[in-house]
Amino acid sequence: MPSLKFFPRKNIAFIALCCAQLFSVNLQAVEFEVSSMVGKTFSPELINASRTEYLSATDEPNIALAFSWKNTPTEQGQVLINYISRDFTDDVTQATYSFDTLYTHFNGVVFFQEKNYITTASLGLGATYFNSDFDSVIYPSVTASVGTRYEFSDSLALITELRIYATLTENDDSLFCQNENCFAYFKHALWVDSQISLGLAYRF
Repeated sequence: MPSLKFFPRKNIAFIALCCAQLFSVNLQAVEFEVSSMVGKTFSPELINASRTEYLSATDEPNIALAFSWKNTPTEQGQVLINYISRDFTDDVTQATYSFDTLYTHFNGVVFFQEKNYITTASLGLGATYFNSDFDSVIYPSVTASVGTRYEFSDSLALITELRIYATLTENDDSLFCQNENCFAYFKHALWVDSQISLGLAYRF
């Protein structure tokens, strides 16, 4: 089991801000909502060990679970957890390796009432957990989305969503390295996932 590495100290202030917002939640909220979503994640590229060629990470399904509470009639607070498992192929040995991504974010969600549906927009702060065949690491990240809600009843809604995640990584991270032998690196210091998802929200 690889040891878990945490983000550099320079990012501590960023995470402290996330925690401060999380604990500023209105604990008097009485209307809660649970949402489950499935969708497709479109992955950015990695770069090979010699930093000369790009490596494609596979586009894979994602699953997400959100816990929300109403702050005002048009605003929600939300904790969102999103999981993806994907692969890449080493360009030298042609071996395939997998790595998992787990996003956890505190979001603010705004509702805009349309004629027959609700348009949603959200922005969030949190962390990204990467777990490969060789190592694990956590980095700070942000997320943003736009979507729709079709209300079937006071308690059930169909939701659609377009979402991006941006994670601040390190180009020389050892996530894809075994001892001194590295198979890939993050292509840039910013890892950007994009997703399209569909799900159901239950309010109680």
